[in-house]
Amino acid sequence: MIDSTIERELSNLIVHEAALIDARRFDEWLALFADDCRYWIPLQGAAQAEDAQHNALADEDKLLLKLRVERLKSPKAHSQHPPSRCQHVLQQPRVVQADLAAGSCELHTPFIYVESRGEQQLMLAGVARHRLVRREESWRIAFKRVDLLNAGAALPAIQLFP
Repeated sequence: MIDSTIERELSNLIVHEAALIDARRFDEWLALFADDCRYWIPLQGAAQAEDAQHNALADEDKLLLKLRVERLKSPKAHSQHPPSRCQHVLQQPRVVQADLAAGSCELHTPFIYVESRGEQQLMLAGVARHRLVRREESWRIAFKRVDLLNAGAALPAIQLFP
């Protein structure tokens, strides 16, 4: 059983991460990730095994996340005229695994994500699975898996980060 204070700290990190994206504070968002992180949106959603060699909607390490953030901030990014905006609506993050002695835990958070640009609006639903690691005095995101409810459907380009 995990201590309620630690559980609240972990949940607050997940909520804070989504709020940073919604506020377009991408540099602060990126700083939440460990240097050896992975951000993955599998093409087959929850049915796809983590070690499966299969196409993905996104499969990015920290370098690729940084490049995407730089593109989003660039005035030359045509896909950001007008800029994309988003809103995450999260259920309470739930700790599904914790080894505090080893400094690791996993949380699952059902969500609804709405992304808007100009007249276009995209709504996605799914579960975000965060693996957090303790680095020095703070928790970092080592792995974020986003299992979309309709991952196998033909989706328009997702500009930001569900």
